[in-house]
Amino acid sequence: MSAGYVIAQLKVTNPENYKEYVEKVTPLVNKFGGEFLVRAGEFKIFDGGTKFPRIIIIKFPSYEKALEWYNSEEYKPIKQIRLDNSEGINIIIKGI
Repeated sequence: MSAGYVIAQLKVTNPENYKEYVEKVTPLVNKFGGEFLVRAGEFKIFDGGTKFPRIIIIKFPSYEKALEWYNSEEYKPIKQIRLDNSEGINIIIKGI
């Protein structure tokens, strides 16, 4: 079974309120077997550009588990905190 990855690029628009998202999402990611591989670390862009400077990569045991986490009833209210306090893109991709 291939791992599943959540890849997000965000621009936090309300840092104070976004802190609540970080506090609440971490234990839920752990509950679904997820592991943060990248969480807003230092980076350099070599080609192209981005308007979303916060990069997050989360590894889940499977693609299906990543989708289960994202679509879970437990994540819905937490996701809304992210949506209300940031803008960006989020994808879930199956690993090889």
